[in-house]
Amino acid sequence: MKRVPVGIIFAATVAALLAGNAMADTLAAAANPPHTVLELRQYTLHTGRRDVLIDIFDRNFVESQEEQGMRIIGQFRDLDNRDHFVWLRSFADMPARAKALNAFYYGPVWKSHREAANATMVDSDNVLLLKPVRPQTAFPASSRPRRPVGASGNGAGLVVGSIVYLRPTVPGKFEDFFEQEIKPQLQKSGASVVAELVSDHSANNFPQLPLRERDDVFAWFMVFKDAAAYEELWHTLANSPQWQELVGKLSLWTYQPIATLRLQPTARSSLQAE
Repeated sequence: MKRVPVGIIFAATVAALLAGNAMADTLAAAANPPHTVLELRQYTLHTGRRDVLIDIFDRNFVESQEEQGMRIIGQFRDLDNRDHFVWLRSFADMPARAKALNAFYYGPVWKSHREAANATMVDSDNVLLLKPVRPQTAFPASSRPRRPVGASGNGAGLVVGSIVYLRPTVPGKFEDFFEQEIKPQLQKSGASVVAELVSDHSANNFPQLPLRERDDVFAWFMVFKDAAAYEELWHTLANSPQWQELVGKLSLWTYQPIATLRLQPTARSSLQAE
């Protein structure tokens, strides 16, 4: 029998492994298709009631919403406002949003817990409807197993969201400015930008939940291993002449200061530091 050279066997093995990995990636993408509609929800709560709402939410509103086709991207304590709860969810598209919200809010889980949840809230109408700038700038599907129901405390790391309120009269696209000038400086300074989003001006197809439909924004999110890593980033940027020049350019795009959300993931948040 003619002996096959070891090099050929090795090459064939590597090719088979690569093909298997490619197939696995394809299957994973099919199982987790990109979501094109996202809500950034910011709630103002009665003083001292945030942990009450987080316990209700993490116990009852995560899996029950995802069973209707939504993805609960993350839920957070706002580190700069102790009475502020922030969370993110996404939908495959607008028709899927209407279907999922009707199923959840007229379903048994919300009906069972809505009075307790609503009792914690002063205002729940601060909601932006967003979409990824491009498919690859959506929040990535999490590979981290979610902690079990009943887990409490904080998740890992710090999530930082920046929201730019865009002037309607500036020529060009802010997303191009971000991609070409801001993002490279952030990455050079060690930041990990995990999502880039813009306003979705689709008509609200579940009007029972209001949206801030007149705002035109660009938002990006970064994840840090801890608050110290975030502070180190901004110390680096503050000493960068290139960044200071960009700060001046940013004022041409926005009609109010950029909103920064420093968010501590809850124990069951999917979006947190690896």
